[in-house]
Amino acid sequence: MAAELPRLAVVGAGAWGTTLATLLSRGAPVTLLTRDAAHAERLRDDGENRRYLPGVPLDERIAITADPAAVAAATELVVLAVPSRAMRATVAAVVAALTAETVVLSVAKGIESESLLRMTEVVAEEAPAARARLAALSGPNLALEISRGLPAAAVVAAQDDEVGRRVVDVLGDRTFRLYRNRDVVGVELAGALKNIVAIVAGAVEELGAGDNAKAAITTRGLAEMTRLGVAMGANPLTFAGLAGIGDILATSTSSLSRNHTLGTELAAGRPWSEIEGTLPGVAEGAYTVRAAVALAERHAVEMPIAREVHAVLYEGKDVRASVVDLLARTSKDELTGEA
Repeated sequence: MAAELPRLAVVGAGAWGTTLATLLSRGAPVTLLTRDAAHAERLRDDGENRRYLPGVPLDERIAITADPAAVAAATELVVLAVPSRAMRATVAAVVAALTAETVVLSVAKGIESESLLRMTEVVAEEAPAARARLAALSGPNLALEISRGLPAAAVVAAQDDEVGRRVVDVLGDRTFRLYRNRDVVGVELAGALKNIVAIVAGAVEELGAGDNAKAAITTRGLAEMTRLGVAMGANPLTFAGLAGIGDILATSTSSLSRNHTLGTELAAGRPWSEIEGTLPGVAEGAYTVRAAVALAERHAVEMPIAREVHAVLYEGKDVRASVVDLLARTSKDELTGEA
């Protein structure tokens, strides 16, 4: 008798959630939970996610629904693919449907602004029974490329090695290579904080400051990400991996990155209040920066890039002045850990 196919669910039908549902459907039936019935019906009628992934067909093995109770059938893996701002409410809506065996995977790259908690910490608060089966995924994962079958890699972070292996076994394949890492703190912080750096990289590009300046900004951005990560208990080597350097390269250079796009729009003279509702999805860096600045203060860590992004988005500072101020900072010893 053939082995039973694993039962899987993806919560969130944005670009990344739809992409992951497509990946999972190559090997098994999967439930895709959308935000409301109208959205579910539209996806079924269109046969694709026209807003986020136009031209990428939805496999017939993807069951699209807006009923949170449908997640109860997912006894193998539930993927939480919603913006960080929506994570707490989303988990509260589906927690009753989570089984005692289900691995719960967060793929959101953000930090909750009010609590300053990472996403797996938010999930653990709302679904304490799932605490031992939590994992996080991060890396250079531009959804449109992956949905079209282009090769990519990511890292799965879980304190329990068996949990990490289960995610790799179910989600990974030859075009989506997954590595494991026990440093959940570092992987989640890297995935969230690199979005802030990508905003500045986009602005530098739009201002015509050149590739040298963009390289300098992204490198120093990685340095301040690592400083905060180490202060919070992360392994510094994590920031040299897929969740750190890998993701920063992708989001800081690609026009497919919403955070990079936000930076170019800011540099073109548009205010955040005008840009926010026009982006094709959520630019997590714009929300994470508030938490990053607060965490920097809590842990006495200098994060000049994060502070400048915060100043542009929420304090009215001109983006050109911020870029100039960052590039004109006093020279420091590169290896001492100073900003």
